[in-house]
Amino acid sequence: MKLEIVGEIERAETIASGRGVDIRAHLRKVHGAGRWRKRKGFATVRLANGRLRHVELHWYEAHGIGRRDFKIKTYVDEP
Repeated sequence: MKLEIVGEIERAETIASGRGVDIRAHLRKVHGAGRWRKRKGFATVRLANGRLRHVELHWYEAHGIGRRDFKIKTYVDEP
């Protein structure tokens, strides 16, 4: 699903790091070596159909590489 983050990601927190990141090998192969962390937070996103929604996001992040592989976990607001 294509999405665009509108504004800031709020209440970001790390939910896994180091060996706790289950797809470390994949991340290293595709994006490069780094200290990968799985993070979560809340943000407003623009979906592919143009609709704005407030969602809980999960993504992977490494210093020097940045945020990668965003995934919408839940829609926070009502449809």
